Amino acid sequence: MKPLVLVHGLMGGSAQWDLQLKALSDHFGVTALDLPGFGRNRHLPAISRIDELADWVLSALRDKGIEQYHLLGHSMGGMIVQEIARMDPGGVQRLILYATGAIGVLPGRFETIDESKARVQSNGVKDTASRIAATWFWKNEQATNFKACERLAQMASMEAIQAGLDAMKNWSGTENLSALPQETLIICGDRDRTYSWEQTSLLWSSIPNASLSVIPGCAHAVHLEKPELFTSVLVDYLL
Repeated sequence: MKPLVLVHGLMGGSAQWDLQLKALSDHFGVTALDLPGFGRNRHLPAISRIDELADWVLSALRDKGIEQYHLLGHSMGGMIVQEIARMDPGGVQRLILYATGAIGVLPGRFETIDESKARVQSNGVKDTASRIAATWFWKNEQATNFKACERLAQMASMEAIQAGLDAMKNWSGTENLSALPQETLIICGDRDRTYSWEQTSLLWSSIPNASLSVIPGCAHAVHLEKPELFTSVLVDYLL
């Protein structure tokens, strides 16, 4: 089976894909990573550059013997996989950019990156994780899978959150979009508070072989808000 690699975003982790793993594993050899400072790798030193996070992912894949693979990135992970697609064009077969963009400062976000950095420093990881995780769901804290998302977000280290925010703020992939050779699927929720439609539209209009799937009634966590539909879209695209 073709490998499918899943890369999470800020305050995410491999466990965020639990609702997808069984169905995806029927078709693909799934590898879900925990980035340094997040999830099961909370103990690892944080990395504060998107290109260095891409290097870390590529190294992890090589250690697993994965040479050719489909690649999905969520949110900050979508920035990372854009770099991987550029670095390893022969390895990445199909690319899925999920709830992400090519402008790291996140114009139109519910709050600026600098505001998030200041608030996590003053309020701590637990409160910040709860507050930001709520924005990922259209129904906020009332969403069915909010609590699981909140628990995973709270596993992130303070260092990793600050480093991830810096990594996003200091990155832009706009100049590389037209050179991405892979067939690419862009997935977003129509109510995303983190990435504006302008970000999604830029990906769709700039990547040569791009398709777009907009999921209604979802914000930033489509995989948790409408997990079966999200999985169906992925399988339909990749098979």
